[in-house]
Amino acid sequence: MTDLEQQLAFIIEIDKLKAVYRQTTVKEDKDRYENSAEHSWHITLTAQLLQDYAEQPIDISRVVKMLLIHDIIEIDAGDLFAFAESQDHEQQALKEEKAAQRLFGLLPAAQHEYYKALWFEFEEAKTNDAQFAKGMDRILPLVQNMNNQGGSWAKHKISQSQVLTRNNYLEKMAPKLWQYVVQQTDLAVANGWLL
Repeated sequence: MTDLEQQLAFIIEIDKLKAVYRQTTVKEDKDRYENSAEHSWHITLTAQLLQDYAEQPIDISRVVKMLLIHDIIEIDAGDLFAFAESQDHEQQALKEEKAAQRLFGLLPAAQHEYYKALWFEFEEAKTNDAQFAKGMDRILPLVQNMNNQGGSWAKHKISQSQVLTRNNYLEKMAPKLWQYVVQQTDLAVANGWLL
């Protein structure tokens, strides 16, 4: 296969992300489940808009690339609810690594290595770029659930401590956004949307 044929095969394959559904619902569309492709677009734009809140240096173009590819692996591995049991997350991590090998392996060698490394960087969340990207991946469902009277939190009886733990990347990376998260979860508890 030529590089172009490999790239087009990857482009065709990633279209399947539109058929992977999440627990978050789209209030404006009769509360249907959001798909992972929509989520990737939404957090990418969110990162662009909120980048000035990062108090550590970030390269927004790298953050955007991470957010655009971070859920591609769900084509093979499926989407696991954020608040699933820890053993489920461990099993999911193994599925996702295998999926990353296959999906990014569709690309020409140099792009395969680049995007796979970028995906692993996001997963490990040790760099500023990855921590900010993770923060965006976590804060957007909070915004959506607050806009939908608790949404998936209320449905699954999620606690405030679970949401705070999930959003902890923001505490040092973007303290003003962390304050927003704390305020919103306090409000969600008061409204009965979080335990």
